[in-house]
Amino acid sequence: MTMEHRLAEAPIGVITIQDGVVRDVNDPAADILPKDAPVGKPIADVFPQSVEQSVPTAFNGTSVTDVAFEEYYPAIDRWLSVSVVPSDGATTVYVDDVTELKSTQQTAQRLRAESERATIIDSLIADVLEGLVGATSQNAIMETIREELGISDQFQFVWTGEYLVDSGELVISGVEGEQGQLFTAVRESIKEGRAIPEQQAVDQQSPVLVQSLSEDQSVPEPIRAAGFADGVQSVFALPLSYGSSVYGVVGAYAETEAAFSDHVQSSFETLGDLAGYAVNATQNRKLLFTDTVTEVTFGLGVNSPLVRVSKSSEAELTLNGTVTPNDSGLKCFVTVSGSNPEAVLDTVTTMSETQGGRLIRQTDTTHGRIQLTLADAAPLVVAINRGANIQTATFNGDESRLVVELSPDANVRSLANALGDGEPAPILARQDKTKSSTTKQEFQSELNDRLTDRQATVLRTAYLADYFTSPRGSTAEEVASSLDITGSTLLHHLRASQRKLLAAFYDE
Repeated sequence: MTMEHRLAEAPIGVITIQDGVVRDVNDPAADILPKDAPVGKPIADVFPQSVEQSVPTAFNGTSVTDVAFEEYYPAIDRWLSVSVVPSDGATTVYVDDVTELKSTQQTAQRLRAESERATIIDSLIADVLEGLVGATSQNAIMETIREELGISDQFQFVWTGEYLVDSGELVISGVEGEQGQLFTAVRESIKEGRAIPEQQAVDQQSPVLVQSLSEDQSVPEPIRAAGFADGVQSVFALPLSYGSSVYGVVGAYAETEAAFSDHVQSSFETLGDLAGYAVNATQNRKLLFTDTVTEVTFGLGVNSPLVRVSKSSEAELTLNGTVTPNDSGLKCFVTVSGSNPEAVLDTVTTMSETQGGRLIRQTDTTHGRIQLTLADAAPLVVAINRGANIQTATFNGDESRLVVELSPDANVRSLANALGDGEPAPILARQDKTKSSTTKQEFQSELNDRLTDRQATVLRTAYLADYFTSPRGSTAEEVASSLDITGSTLLHHLRASQRKLLAAFYDE
């Protein structure tokens, strides 16, 4: 049987079959069929194999089935569109390679699914963040995260754990969702000290993604086996941290490998940052509103860059104050005694834990004040990130001391571990104190005691004349004229009074 010319020249594959045997093929069909010289051979033997075996099935009965379908053929790694058209005495099979079209459709479908999932996750995380606003403790924050994420159908289950700085261990604080065998395996692995993804996330202080749980050799074998049994394929482990402090971790387990797209991971990382900030804020809130505080004096070692500087420069450094740490680090203002301040600054700025500095004032060759910026790893930053209120800090070689105030329920031992270098920082003194509150009248009285009569008059006049508003209601010349003084005298009194006002506010 010879194929007619129009079929032989067709742009798609054409196969003519009689009694189940191939009688002719055109060139496109020959390219698709994996076997050479298919003519004269049964169609079931020469057509590529698929899971459904649709082509051989069409020729199995007493008559050929008229059928059309699309299938994936693993042997040739192609998607084929196939039409079986029987007629009197012969059957024609039309074959077209639709792999590229199918790939485009699958990509579009995957992107739609990812977009829909990302929208759902963003909505879930927005609900979590809304819940964090009213949370008053670390436990409440973790409970909010578990309850919002764990009950959704996006995850099999979600668990949270508290990180113990003392031992470096995780303690499970709760779980939500369908636990199955997998969470049992996670819990047992924690008890046995195995390197689960959540422990890795805490150790690295960065998220850990496992996309194929049952095949990832970095995951303990019991977890891989349980994940396979429960049908869980991916895990995202998210540390809850603020600055250099890690408070806990969230483990989210999902049924698909594609559950954690780049967008979803980014959303989770935002959640981790804000949750860590919220935990830190609850600690600071406790310190702010409590009537009693615990004052603790720690000894500092050479893991502190300022201790090392004091030793190498033979200088005593006294912390005058700090500006709240941010992305650029903690700004510290330090008085230098016993050594050249500029030389001390040069030494400080060469250290990896510092991010620059400047000389503020040099009183003489051995006294002055410098400004420097410390990175997250420095003990001062660690203390602040863990909710401590720094009272004093002196750096004088082996006699270096840090005095902080903590809320009464703060874990002093945990902070000692965080401040130390391989072993806890020594606790030299500890006492509970009742906080003294300063009334408005007391503050005003203290300020009046600091100001001269002339300074008080100038400051109040400038304030009432809207000199400090923007835009100004009065110029310096206008205020000076109303006081019958020169502009330079006005500015002299203003600077002096403002300095005393700020000192009364910031100094104890």
